[in-house]
Amino acid sequence: MKGNKLVTVILFFLTFLIFTYCSTIPDGVTAVAPFAKDKYLGKWYEIARLDFKYEKDLNNTTANYSIGDDGTTIKVVNRGYNEKKKQWEESTGKAKFIDNEKVAMLKVSFFGPFYSGYNVIAIDPDYKYALVAGESLKYLWILSREKAIPNDVKEKYLKVAQEVGYDTSELIWVEHTKD
Repeated sequence: MKGNKLVTVILFFLTFLIFTYCSTIPDGVTAVAPFAKDKYLGKWYEIARLDFKYEKDLNNTTANYSIGDDGTTIKVVNRGYNEKKKQWEESTGKAKFIDNEKVAMLKVSFFGPFYSGYNVIAIDPDYKYALVAGESLKYLWILSREKAIPNDVKEKYLKVAQEVGYDTSELIWVEHTKD
């Protein structure tokens, strides 16, 4: 009985370490530096994404970033309209910088102690458009402060994503038809 308990504790600890300390950025990808956290805060519209289960069937998706209650984390509120269920869905999480606030490499959590990578890999000088990479080549977002993005910015971000290995033909282009 004691042996089984010890094995369970060890497995839990190893799983925790894997989820907590694994790489938060794909190999060969660089996060934006210097990065201005205060300029990044606020509302962003999701223009495109590589689809995954937590955003499946969502359109009109936005992310709102603000300083967390503790003053050190960033509060993340993701919202989208589920086209199949015909209802709004919202998820609140928190993000933390990996090293320091001047490098746009963060980890984000919506589920307790489990974090995933969130890395701004391209941003315009006015912080109006951003390209965000997840922890692997399975996660990518194009964000804008407005519901649309100029074609030249779109093409530039697609090229950056392709150069680091993303399959941009798999992107879902988000519609913004509801407020």
